[in-house]
Amino acid sequence: MLWQFDVSWQAAAIAALALFLVWVVARRSLTHRADVTGSFAREAGLILGLFSLWQLAGDLSVLRIEGAVGRGRWLWHAERLLHLPNERTIQHALLPHHWFVQFTNMYYGWLHFPSLVIFLFWVYFRHREHYASVRNAIVAITGACLLIQLIPVAPPRLVPGLGVLDTPAMYGQSVYGPIGKGVADQLSAMPSVHVGWAVLIAVVVWRLSRSRWRWIGAVHAAATFTFVATTGNHYWLDGIVSIAILAVIFEVQRRMHELRHRERATVDREGITVRSTTPA
Repeated sequence: MLWQFDVSWQAAAIAALALFLVWVVARRSLTHRADVTGSFAREAGLILGLFSLWQLAGDLSVLRIEGAVGRGRWLWHAERLLHLPNERTIQHALLPHHWFVQFTNMYYGWLHFPSLVIFLFWVYFRHREHYASVRNAIVAITGACLLIQLIPVAPPRLVPGLGVLDTPAMYGQSVYGPIGKGVADQLSAMPSVHVGWAVLIAVVVWRLSRSRWRWIGAVHAAATFTFVATTGNHYWLDGIVSIAILAVIFEVQRRMHELRHRERATVDREGITVRSTTPA
């Protein structure tokens, strides 16, 4: 049983294109309803476009697939040198708890994309003034991760000798097909888009909300970071790198916001000066 949307990247791309066409047509109308419809179509098209690119990234690579296992093994040894927790040890500690293992499999395979969609709806309708910057951050983190993923890296479950099991496959919950069929989609371990999206959601929700419910975002990020590793689909470094990329994106956005604020302040001061020196 697959715990993800059974939508190809081609179908998602066509749907995204259709929504963007709706947006273009709606822009020609001057009615409020058309403006709202167009804005919604544009944002929905963007989400589907991101999903399409994510699906497509697995089918592309700039290096031979055979090197993916070697790069995965290198990451594993790098983690040991950095004294990061051992994915195999933690996974084996969870194996006796069958219900929890199945829950982590479901969480990895099903919740990541719906949680992003729900989050975007929340920002769009509750914090519209922040929506553009949040959307741009999502586009940036997704694009950066997909660009790096063009270099194939095998996840721990596909590297022989590591002892990391494919827990979703054990319970018929795998989102991937058999090895040799669509295998490229399984070699996009570094960095983790799952973790990048989850941490972005947590940070933005924490910034924008004062409700105790904002802890849900933090719990979601922590669970995602943990479960992508315990299911055998990612290394800890996959999540760490995506978080580092996100930190750079947030810092760039912060500096751009400060720059725009200073420019507006300068224009305002110059405008006041001009008006004050103009004879009555």
